[in-house]
Amino acid sequence: MRISYFPGCTLKNHAVNFDDSTIAACTRLGLTVTELDRWNCCGTVHGLASDDLIHRMAPITNLIRAKEADADAFMTGCAMCYSTLKRANLHLRENPEALSVVNGFLSLEQTDYRGDLDVLHLLELLRDRIGFAQLAARVERPLSGLRVACYYGCLLVRPRAAAIDDSENPKVMEDLMAALGATPVAFPLKTECCGAYQVVADPGIIAERTRRIMGSAASHGADLVVMSCPLCAYNLDDRQADARRLDPDLAPLPVFYFTQLMALALGCGEDVLRLERHRTDPRATLTARGLL
Repeated sequence: MRISYFPGCTLKNHAVNFDDSTIAACTRLGLTVTELDRWNCCGTVHGLASDDLIHRMAPITNLIRAKEADADAFMTGCAMCYSTLKRANLHLRENPEALSVVNGFLSLEQTDYRGDLDVLHLLELLRDRIGFAQLAARVERPLSGLRVACYYGCLLVRPRAAAIDDSENPKVMEDLMAALGATPVAFPLKTECCGAYQVVADPGIIAERTRRIMGSAASHGADLVVMSCPLCAYNLDDRQADARRLDPDLAPLPVFYFTQLMALALGCGEDVLRLERHRTDPRATLTARGLL
């Protein structure tokens, strides 16, 4: 299977630990993922107006380039990139007239897009095309004793048409963590919004959201929180100090990308995890479980 990998902008700077661990984990699984040549920003936010075709240009340009590379599937790990790319693709599949207009705008591209490429999140690829049983057989360093709260946020499970799992009670990350040997911890705020870009407009909203979400995970016995969105990771990791000003009893709780725990369990070295990039240092938590 020829997989065209779209990292997205943030994974090449602030979230390079997400990018590095994705490539390393996929390599350990025997997956050949080829980073898309000349990829551009996904567009970040999906335009909600039905005639807002200009905001389809960025995601569809990437899909055209994947088609030109003869890819069987187009995969990303970033929840925000996934949502933008998937929803643009679905919109044009369902609206032939809009697809024609977009191809007209992109007339300088060598290939017209036909809406015939699947946009996959890495979690879907692992669940549906690899299988967690096969993944579990590749584990070299089981995450035994590690209690993990899986946080989905908004864009992996909403809107329903683009969701990778049940919108109310998703479990794909829990199933992945169990395959890696960890203990998934149920907590009620796993699909609660982190506050997103309000971190710029009103940081107080983020402090309160972080206090609630991380406090809930901690109160249900989690050692750490795992996720798939760099913006969620920023809000829930980098803004924990703000949350502790609201609640001094809130204990520091490490935040991981799911691919980091995959890479760890599959035998990759600490250099791949890039733990120095975490605001809340996770080393003590992993060392206490004999994982470092």
